[in-house]
Parts: sequence; structure tokens; C-alpha cells
Amino acid sequence: MKKALAAGVLWTLVALPLCVPPAGAQGLPARAQLLENGAYGGALITRIREAKRRIICAFYLFKSGENRGNLPAAVAGELIEARRRGVEVTVILDMGKSQRLENRVAAGMLARNGVKVVFASRRRTTHVKAVVVDDRWVMIGSHNLTQSALAHNNELSVLLDSPEVAAQTRRYLEGIF
Repeated sequence: MKKALAAGVLWTLVALPLCVPPAGAQGLPARAQLLENGAYGGALITRIREAKRRIICAFYLFKSGENRGNLPAAVAGELIEARRRGVEVTVILDMGKSQRLENRVAAGMLARNGVKVVFASRRRTTHVKAVVVDDRWVMIGSHNLTQSALAHNNELSVLLDSPEVAAQTRRYLEGIF
């Protein structure tokens, strides 16, 4: 009996820290959904359409072509529409040599339509692919905004419902520019 009680106490001491949120964490743990391959584009468009206050995102490559069925162009259109609805929209892009032209084309289209576009510091490559919507939803992973990434490549990202992670991610993104 004493051994069983001691084992139970020991188990509680070991397992309890795994169940308690870290210091400073508030509320419920994040809910997560994996976004495999082509699932990312639809999830991103849904989150943009549902945005009420703010969207901040960063992408290494945003290649919004003119071709029919181009998913990055659809994302750009949804960002523009969100801005027209009064949502604060900020897009952070990298300015490396290999993606400079594509990012400038996307930036021009977005900026002409009221979206705030920021180019990250040239001192460091910004390889981030992250989106924060309404300080609640976070999308982080491998997806760039290219037709290949959204429709053809093996890519993996995660959608989190977590105001805490959203706040941390937003602060990080705002620190890039």
C-alpha cells in the first residue's frame, strides 16, 4: 500500500508539470490543426474572410501571378477585400535577390489597394511564413504564397487558435521591420 501511494505521489509530481500551463500562459491551451499540402490555401482564405480587426503576415515569397486559378492572387484579393472592410492589414515581405521581383509585384498590387506592405530589413533574410488574424488565429509553417506551395508541393503548416501565441507571434513579426 505504501509503495502504491509513493508511486502515485511520484507520478503526480512528474506528470503535474506537464498538465499545468507555463508561467505567464493564460486561458486554455492552444487548439491546433495541421494543414497539409493544399489545405493551407483554403484555411488562409477562410481566416482572412472572417477577420474583423487585424491581419499581420510575413512571407519569404509572395508570387501573385495573373494566371486563372492562381491561389496566391486569390489570397491577395482577399487581403485587399479585408482592407476594404476596415481590417488593418500588414504584409511583410523579404527583399532577397531571388524573390525581389515577385515580391515587388505582389507588394505593388497590395499597396495600390490600401494594404500596408513592409519590406523586411536587408541585413537578415526573412524566411518566415506566418499569419496572425484578430490576435487569435496563427498560421505558421512551410507554405510560401506561390501556386506551387499552395497546390503542388509537399508542405506542412499549423493553424493555432491561441491568443497567447498570436500575441507572441505578432510581437515577433512587428520586430522584423
